[in-house]
Amino acid sequence: MAISEQQLQSDLLLAGASRAVALVSLIVLVVICHIYSDKIQIGMEQQQRVLIRTVLYVVAITTFPLMKFMRHVLLRLNQTTKSSSTSKSRYMLTIAISMLVAESIGIYGFVMYLLGDSFNTLYIFTGLSALAMYLYKPKIEEYRTIIESAEPAH
Repeated sequence: MAISEQQLQSDLLLAGASRAVALVSLIVLVVICHIYSDKIQIGMEQQQRVLIRTVLYVVAITTFPLMKFMRHVLLRLNQTTKSSSTSKSRYMLTIAISMLVAESIGIYGFVMYLLGDSFNTLYIFTGLSALAMYLYKPKIEEYRTIIESAEPAH
């Protein structure tokens, strides 16, 4: 029994909501930095900030292929489930984990801003975070494959 496109979209509303929450929290972090700007910065020495920023850039950049691998593994695990309700909850967990990992990249920019970096650094990390959220968003095709693999064969 094939699941309808409308049912698939309905099932993915929660996944979309988790992505929206992640995006809104990125915006909130940027707004906090704009509203409180100098009040929240601790002004760490530039040489220390450069080292921390470089390490965080490397971590952010390596997060993309690691996240792709992690999602690949989680999606394959989702397909091994023989219950469509378990498959659905596992897929939602996969999306939540993806959004949390993507969100962490934006948090690096917030931390660097707190340490005394400019808005430029904040925007770069926020942009990378939003890109990760876009690349690893919930996809109907992925979900359909998972649900169909959970259906008993006739």
